[in-house]
Amino acid sequence: MGRTCSSLRDKPLTENSLPGLTLGLGTPVLTGALPKPVLRAQPHSVVSKKNNVTFLCEGATGAKEYRIYKEAYQNLRHIEISQNPKNKNEFSISKLDYHHAGQYRCQYQTLDGWSEYSDSLELVVTGFYSKPRLSAQPSPEVTEGRNVTLQCDSQQAHHCFILTKEGPQQLSRTLDSRCNTYTGQLQALFSVGPVTSSQRWIFRCYSFDKNSPQVWSEPSDPLELVVPGTLHKPTIKAEPGHVITFRSPMNIWCQGTLDAEIYVLHKEGSQKPWGTQTPEKPENEAKFSIPSVTVQHVGQYRCYYYSSAGWSEHSDTLELVVTGIYNSKPRLTALPSPVVTSGGNMTLQCVSWGGYDKFILTKEDQKFLNSVDSQYIHSTRQYQALFSIDHVTPDHKGTFRCYGYYKQTPQLWSVPSDPLEIHISGLSKKPSLLSHQGHILDPGKSLTMQCCSDIKYDRFALYKLGRADFIQKDGQWTQSGLSLVNFTLDSVSSSTGGQYRCYGAHNLSSGWSASSDPLDILISGQFQVIPSLSVKPNSTGSGDNVTLLCKTAYRVDTFILSKEGAAHPPQRLKQKLQVQEFQAEFSMGAVTSDVSGTYRCYCSQNSSLYLLSYGSAPVELTVSGSEKRDHTVENLIRMGFAVMILIVLGILVFEAWESQRQSQCAIRM
Repeated sequence: MGRTCSSLRDKPLTENSLPGLTLGLGTPVLTGALPKPVLRAQPHSVVSKKNNVTFLCEGATGAKEYRIYKEAYQNLRHIEISQNPKNKNEFSISKLDYHHAGQYRCQYQTLDGWSEYSDSLELVVTGFYSKPRLSAQPSPEVTEGRNVTLQCDSQQAHHCFILTKEGPQQLSRTLDSRCNTYTGQLQALFSVGPVTSSQRWIFRCYSFDKNSPQVWSEPSDPLELVVPGTLHKPTIKAEPGHVITFRSPMNIWCQGTLDAEIYVLHKEGSQKPWGTQTPEKPENEAKFSIPSVTVQHVGQYRCYYYSSAGWSEHSDTLELVVTGIYNSKPRLTALPSPVVTSGGNMTLQCVSWGGYDKFILTKEDQKFLNSVDSQYIHSTRQYQALFSIDHVTPDHKGTFRCYGYYKQTPQLWSVPSDPLEIHISGLSKKPSLLSHQGHILDPGKSLTMQCCSDIKYDRFALYKLGRADFIQKDGQWTQSGLSLVNFTLDSVSSSTGGQYRCYGAHNLSSGWSASSDPLDILISGQFQVIPSLSVKPNSTGSGDNVTLLCKTAYRVDTFILSKEGAAHPPQRLKQKLQVQEFQAEFSMGAVTSDVSGTYRCYCSQNSSLYLLSYGSAPVELTVSGSEKRDHTVENLIRMGFAVMILIVLGILVFEAWESQRQSQCAIRM
């Protein structure tokens, strides 16, 4: 045979310079001799074991007998005697095995005698050793006009490797194997190129023992080089989105042109296309489905299409992220509120017990995506990140979530926080918010808060400070031109306490009105303290200075004074320590009849400002003498007006007398 593993060593693989597996098929004819036959193999001369192959020997018209030989001391392999002379004959071998591999020739006989032998045909039988691995260094994505190195390696102790290219012309090349000192594997490097975008470059490699060069291993997985060309780049998108929950299904779409013959999806770092799609009919897009997304699917993807004009440019990069990998769930809150005035500033706080390196904030329409390093908070032993948004616009309206992840795996995220709805306010006049039952309520009572406006809003929202959601209800219009709604809570508890605001909106608008003034709802009886309340002085008249003193022997932070039936919020004062008692003095100033009423006081702690102690015993404050003093004031006002009238009349009389005197002086002169 005269063939060795190193016969073509270190020559580049190209279409014009490489021999095929079928050896030279020329048919030179000597003067006066029979034409040399041509031997071919169908379907191919490289066939996997246990399959069938058919040899076709083409001779001359009138051939009576055909013979095929396997080149091993010219052993006769098969004889066919034709009853009807013809110019070709077939010889079949079923269930190929290793002993069928080798070099074959054929000849034929006519009345003029025997022809010379055909050129040798090499029959290769594959599938006898485990398949090698074929990779492109550094990547199967190759710039047009460049060379690329293909590496074929195997764990089998074989001496040679062969590389084949799929296409109209089978190309091959053999090299001596080389040992990879790091892995102990045998390998060979093939230089391929220069590559062009006008064709497809699909390769396989095999390994074989140099002592049995026609007995090959199983083929490697196919490796296709992607050569981005100049055709218009496709678009790539993920459905339902590129941030997907672990174990959920998803699709990746690649949209190209109607003349695309094949679509290829490539994942960065992969040695073979993640997927290929061949449209059965003209389609300008292809769908690549992932039934269940796992950790192996994360990464960056690009897609291409191939048509008769060559390869397209690559699409933009799609980064696939998988969530739900870590179970420590972050908590997302808006500071100071999820209702933000248009043009104002907002901070979103993401907090978790998990020690994540980074937190990332997302919006459901993917218009907002931001990653921030986490900070450890010693006081709470938690990790947090603050996302500042300056100059809020209507585009920031929507649902936000945050996730935690680690720097080493930036595409593997935690379970998401609960959704946080951000609303934009300040686009119209603020409504009013009031409580029918007052500001301080006992547990178990019902609470109704009414949001009202002289603007005809279609809907209203009630928001409690510290929560992430709204309570929304449709508005009602009164005959007087007001729009209002009642928000009723049937049973008040400690969780009811807090600060509330309400907003109005029109159905055709995506923005909310300015916020109402805050309404504080306080819940009494939340800890076992009963303060006492007294009035100084005991007897009070209109205009007197009055002080209400609230005190207790227990340590508290704040005292609250409330007037029964008052619309205004109760007063708060910090405690002062006086002779082993904690107290606060509420000065009423110079009182009038308006301050008359029933008062109680309560205590609270800084840790829970809206949860109060039990109320003190009621104290009745009555301002006396208010009617008499009011009449005196009225009399003084009447006397003032009379004096002013007399002064004006005197001035008028004096001016008239002076004018008359000057006239008389002028006549005398």
